[in-house]
Amino acid sequence: MHYASKLGSDCAFFIQDKPMFGSGRGEVLTTVDISLKGKFLILVKPDIHVSTLDAYSNVNPCQPEVSLQNTLMTNPVSRWKDVVRNDFEESVFKKFPEIQSIKEKMYSLGAVYASMSGSGSTVFGIFDLPITDNAFPGLVQWSAGLN
Repeated sequence: MHYASKLGSDCAFFIQDKPMFGSGRGEVLTTVDISLKGKFLILVKPDIHVSTLDAYSNVNPCQPEVSLQNTLMTNPVSRWKDVVRNDFEESVFKKFPEIQSIKEKMYSLGAVYASMSGSGSTVFGIFDLPITDNAFPGLVQWSAGLN
């Protein structure tokens, strides 16, 4: 994990196959007791580059009343749509409405939660049922069942 974090702040997150909460720049990881067992995950990456500098300079961060970690751990995934938000989405969606369309399509396909993965263009969705491989034609798409 130490070496992975040298590649990028959030790279260490991908070393362990378990839910973790990242803080700092993404390099400070804490194991959390959240289960997505039986859910299906899809990632969709449009051919759009969102500059990290632009994303951070245009974000209007909001301080939540309850920490994200506490919110995730005390609410079922089915409620995340109502209580979890990515502050980057507002400014990024204004500049790139195609990314917002991907998120909206995920909800129309039955996602229980969907969001941009961070400050960039990839959008992820969590589903109760698998999604077909051609749900987002022309876009890079990855999906998997979660154990």
